Amino acid sequence: MNRVTEKSMLHKSLQLSGVDLELIPSAMRMARAAQRDWAIKPIARRLVPVAELRRLISENAMALAAASAGSRQRPTAESLTAEVIPLAEACRFLVRNTGSLLKTRRLGSRSLPLWLWGVRREIRRDAFGVILIIGPGNYPLFLPGVQLIQALVAGNAVMLKPGVGGTPAAAALINLIVRAGFDPGLVWLLPESVEAARCAIAAGPDKVLFTGNAGTGEKILQQLAPSLIPATLELSGSDAVVVRADADLDLVTKALVFGFRLNGGATCMAPKRVFVDRRIATELEGRLAKALSPEGSYRLSAELASRLGPCLDRALESGMHFIAGSHHPEEELMGPVVLGGATPDAPILQEDLFAPIVVLVTVADDAEAVLRANDCRFALGASIFSRNHAVARRMAERLNAGVVTINDLIVPTADAHAPFGGRKRSGFGVTRGAEGLLELTAPKVITLTRGRMRPAFDLPHPGDGALFEAYIGVAHGRGLAGRIRSLINFLKSLMNRSKLKAQSGL
Repeated sequence: MNRVTEKSMLHKSLQLSGVDLELIPSAMRMARAAQRDWAIKPIARRLVPVAELRRLISENAMALAAASAGSRQRPTAESLTAEVIPLAEACRFLVRNTGSLLKTRRLGSRSLPLWLWGVRREIRRDAFGVILIIGPGNYPLFLPGVQLIQALVAGNAVMLKPGVGGTPAAAALINLIVRAGFDPGLVWLLPESVEAARCAIAAGPDKVLFTGNAGTGEKILQQLAPSLIPATLELSGSDAVVVRADADLDLVTKALVFGFRLNGGATCMAPKRVFVDRRIATELEGRLAKALSPEGSYRLSAELASRLGPCLDRALESGMHFIAGSHHPEEELMGPVVLGGATPDAPILQEDLFAPIVVLVTVADDAEAVLRANDCRFALGASIFSRNHAVARRMAERLNAGVVTINDLIVPTADAHAPFGGRKRSGFGVTRGAEGLLELTAPKVITLTRGRMRPAFDLPHPGDGALFEAYIGVAHGRGLAGRIRSLINFLKSLMNRSKLKAQSGL
């Protein structure tokens, strides 16, 4: 069996049946072979299929959206705007910017220290090799899709393990990637199972990108640790919304309702903690209660009700109340859920609630809002609503979050030009944008020393300590007079060193 036939059969087994985990090590070997050829191609050549992929995404936009939305029972139009359009924009960003971002950078000689005279330096960006992407189930097209395309552009091969229900979207995208001209051996679609991720990690990828909850992120890091495999983790969020006293409450209400309903509440950046100035807290509660009237509520799944019910019961026992939504003894949970009357130390504010649930907390002023917003185990995103843009920008600088939006919610974070990532238990590293592309490469420094002079190779001399001390004074000393004295001492030490070298016959 020749290599092409073997590769074709392996692809069919992994990407269509998706069940035989024993094939994963073989797929890893084939991915490495394809990656070696791919990485040495010029960047301009690697971008040719990306431009074609962008056109194919445009031509197959509805099919891609349907593949993503169907498994999650979401509207196709929602997936079209939240996933397909940003994915096409990511391709355009890469075509326009990859060449300048990944090109070899030569360091000038102006800042070169004296002891490196004659050394020339350049910094290259090398591909890692094989990237394992462990995708989420909530946005199975856009989130792993951008990571996949960026990894390919950077010169890597990719193994993609979709989240639950994510296989149709992943398969549809990979089909377009191959049609665009990428070598099929560069992209491997794995089964959705947890065991598939374990097997892929055991096969030894060169880097792992994971999007999911913090608890799973911990387990992945434990498996990566013995082999010291690097990772970028995009984990759970418990995003804060700060509503200043001068905020436009019509805008705030619309934004929060949008955040509750987007993707059925299954969005890592959905609002979870709203810190509202006490002067407008009652009015905001009333607006939300009206906007989220019982007629517009919906029954959350039995799994969510079972998981979140005890947490809500504890919150109500502590004195909180429903502004919207309800929880009945027979385990029926109606959402979206908005709770009021929370104290700043309420345990629910530290929970990873991946559901349409938000808690309102009244604060005295901006300082307390920032303090309370930062007092959380998670730090993915945050939002500020205020008519005073200057004050809001200063508050944004003080919020501990990976991304802060002002007078908006979630939508700006889908920008392919900007990096995205969290802090604390929300993960580390970034994807997307220039920084996300660079994270998929490893820097390599190459130096070239000209001439034959290598003073560092000489045996040490008795006066070297005085010579080096004087050099430090010349290069880094305080004041012109001090540097001149150091220069005189440096020249004296250098002359003495030359005399000793001559006397020794070296």
